[in-house]
Amino acid sequence: MAQAITEVLPEENMIYFGDTAHLPYGDKSTAAIQAYSVKICDLLLRENCKLILIACNSASAAAYDLTREYIASKAKVLNVIDPTVAYVGEHFAGQSIGLIGTKQTVNSGVYEQKIRGLGQDIRLQSLATPLLAPMIEEGFFNNSISESVIHTYLSDPELNDIRALILGCTHYPLVKTEIGQYYKGGVEVIDASRIVAESVRKYLEENGLLNQKVTPYRKFFVSDYTPSFEASTRIFFGEQLNLELYRLWE
Repeated sequence: MAQAITEVLPEENMIYFGDTAHLPYGDKSTAAIQAYSVKICDLLLRENCKLILIACNSASAAAYDLTREYIASKAKVLNVIDPTVAYVGEHFAGQSIGLIGTKQTVNSGVYEQKIRGLGQDIRLQSLATPLLAPMIEEGFFNNSISESVIHTYLSDPELNDIRALILGCTHYPLVKTEIGQYYKGGVEVIDASRIVAESVRKYLEENGLLNQKVTPYRKFFVSDYTPSFEASTRIFFGEQLNLELYRLWE
């Protein structure tokens, strides 16, 4: 997600926070995710962020409304779910759509609720895929292990006869190619990264908030330093990043 935003909005300053001390969020309680989210927002507000994007489906499902209330008028808060739902509404009225994501995202029912609210007779078929995020974090993708896990999940009857598949976790774009290969072009694989990045650009543009500075900066915070997360950032950005340690409860 952060990579897509830097590509769509290269002129914008970006403050990124990766809660590596508490990942994955997919198996955390709603109350825990809300507590983490509020503490993260405190840091981002101190960094003078004009817009805060909850770049995680689990956190968007569990903490978006609370975070928006907590931030109030200090900054705009966006999530990764609403732009994806809007895209589905524009392209798949009257069709069956699949969703894979963490247990938190799927069990929250937030996608189902929002898609039903479109009133376009879109049928959502959801499947929790809890092994995918930790598998990707550990670097197991584009190999026989990831192929076996992906094929086991996607062959579940819950995902039969779908027209498109929503990747309901920001880790999943790293296995988008493998998922696409499974469907052999018969199912559109919806990667929300670009959709969300474009929605952020549109909001900033419509509200006169685009950065006019010539030399933007990027800062990357983590709540715990882990070699696997550092390796993940190199995969996503194609470069070595300077990760600043910020513990949420110190």
